[in-house]
Amino acid sequence: MRLAGKVAVVTGASRGIGRAIAQRLAQDGARVVVDHPGEDPEAQEVVESIRSQGGDAIAVSADVQDPEAVKHLFDETVQRYSTVDILVNNAGICPFVSWFDLTVDVWDRIHGVNLRGAFLCSQAASRIMRDHGHGGRIISISSISALVGGSFQTAYTPTKAGIRSLMQSLAIVLGPYGITCNSILPGTILTDINREHYQDPQILARDTARVPVGRLGRPEDIAHVAAFLASDEAQYINGADILVDGGLFVNLQ
Repeated sequence: MRLAGKVAVVTGASRGIGRAIAQRLAQDGARVVVDHPGEDPEAQEVVESIRSQGGDAIAVSADVQDPEAVKHLFDETVQRYSTVDILVNNAGICPFVSWFDLTVDVWDRIHGVNLRGAFLCSQAASRIMRDHGHGGRIISISSISALVGGSFQTAYTPTKAGIRSLMQSLAIVLGPYGITCNSILPGTILTDINREHYQDPQILARDTARVPVGRLGRPEDIAHVAAFLASDEAQYINGADILVDGGLFVNLQ
């Protein structure tokens, strides 16, 4: 229960990596706000799963690229739990689009959710942390794609590099307030987004063979690291990038 008494906001927490992080932070004692866009019954499932284990959680619908929605998210959090101690910027989208078919609308939507959302939520959370004077943790889910290119991810990879850079800058800005800012860079993580893709045994075998530990990642692999960064044990880690990829990056050829 190393996060007992802490309040955590996890964006995009109704499924995949965000869901695993929300559940793990709750297991460690945090009270969790499960952010989700629009109507999403899975968000309430996450809340109920946390409550069934004796935890405390609420779901709040907020589109993280909308300033008013972000204000609503943090107003609801403070109204229910009085403060914010931990923010996990997890909300993100990754449509696979070829370069010559990429439109301005798709580019703006990806950048809006991924990078603008991290900016808006980080600013809102850090203001509360600063004003309440207790410090805090901002953890952003970047990607191995911040370090490498992707032929069908030309709009996505710049957002993940931007998130990484944002956390490095905020580590300088917010460190004096006791607020640490770090990025997690997942490798290939098996989630609902890519599960159908990996139904092809040849693709699964090919990508698994590139990972030295011999398997693709699981959402829980990222959640374990997020829980550590959220804890007092990580109080001297600031502006760091933690690559969680089973060794994929060092084996890229």
